[in-house]
Amino acid sequence: MFSLQGQKALIVGIANEQSIAWGCALALKAQGADLAVTWLNDKAERFVRPLAEDLGAEIMMPLDVGQPGQLEAVFGQIADRWGRLDTLLHSIAFAPRDDLHGRVIDCSPEGFGLAMDISVHSFLRMIRLAEPLMPNGGCCLSVSFFGASRVVRHYNMMGPVKAALESSVRYAAAELGEKGIRVHALSPGPLKTRAASGIDQFDELLASAEQRAPTQKLATIEDVGAMAAFLASSRARNLTGGVHDIDGGFSITA
Repeated sequence: MFSLQGQKALIVGIANEQSIAWGCALALKAQGADLAVTWLNDKAERFVRPLAEDLGAEIMMPLDVGQPGQLEAVFGQIADRWGRLDTLLHSIAFAPRDDLHGRVIDCSPEGFGLAMDISVHSFLRMIRLAEPLMPNGGCCLSVSFFGASRVVRHYNMMGPVKAALESSVRYAAAELGEKGIRVHALSPGPLKTRAASGIDQFDELLASAEQRAPTQKLATIEDVGAMAAFLASSRARNLTGGVHDIDGGFSITA
């Protein structure tokens, strides 16, 4: 029904083969997109580089959004190699463990600020750098969670952080719509990823979600990738600002 042949896509957030970003990268590649892939640091490179090579990624670079200049270096390389960007996938988030495992009202100013910077503001910074590389429009995607709009036990401070991300998606979509740049949040149900493992009692949340979902199935990274590929395509050219639930109907249940 659609093709991404010739599209250029930046994938940020692959940690391993269970990563949401990996599922999205596979789907984009399967539809014909050329990929740029980043990894967090030297420790992560030994896991991510082989995956990037399997994808035939044309650009492979480190990217720690907390390190000055690294984000600009990645987009500079994209500008030099490709001269444009069609799709951006931002699938990174972070919160200090002590703040994440405590009450929201007890989180430290430093921890909250760091979580907001890495999980939210880095997406805005990426969009700003992508904008001049999308003269004919494009698609910018990030990853949220049901806990942004409902209280999920043990999700704690990441709830307000993801709520800020979803609001940022809407405002960015409104600001860039006239340029044909579309902005979305992908919101899968609970998934067993390395990032999710930091959430206290996450196995209980997985079991509950599977029982409550009308389909009786948890979302997979392949499900998320399929939605990402569709939103990146010309078939979704008049969709923007959405938070797309990919959860077997989990989010509609009481």
